[in-house]
Amino acid sequence: MAKKEEKTNVMRVLDSKKVSYRSYCYLESGVVSGMEVAAELGQNPNRVFKTLFTVGKSGANYVFVVPVCKELDLKKAAGSVGEKNIEMVKSKDLLGLTGYIHGGCSPIGMKRFFRTVLDADAADLETILFSGGKIGYQVEVAVEDLKKVIRLEMADLTVDGEVSPLPGCRENS
Repeated sequence: MAKKEEKTNVMRVLDSKKVSYRSYCYLESGVVSGMEVAAELGQNPNRVFKTLFTVGKSGANYVFVVPVCKELDLKKAAGSVGEKNIEMVKSKDLLGLTGYIHGGCSPIGMKRFFRTVLDADAADLETILFSGGKIGYQVEVAVEDLKKVIRLEMADLTVDGEVSPLPGCRENS
């Protein structure tokens, strides 16, 4: 008997909004890093995005969604939300703030909505993949459909020169 696919909260939110998506489960593989996930799923790392949770100098929290093969430029990110500077939130604080753990953080379904900025590279893509809300799960959603689920801004967020999907591409996850 085939095992029924588990639905994550992210998938339930997408279902409730009637947004079309494709889900991927790679739990059995044990891969965790974004580049490994892209390779496991046979996807171009420029299409697989990671969700980064930050705090600004003002104390406000922000979500930045960037390709796994690129590094978040903290100055660009701060500028995109009008902060003097931002820093990554410590992994141990993620669950209490977002409801997600490191490696399973998704821009959809956090405990409450935080201002969310998607890297401008996504504008050229029909669909992107990002965490399904649990380690071992990804969802693929059209960028336009993602905008129907959460309020989303777009900005140039990555370090200049970090565009290669080749092995060795720096990662900030």
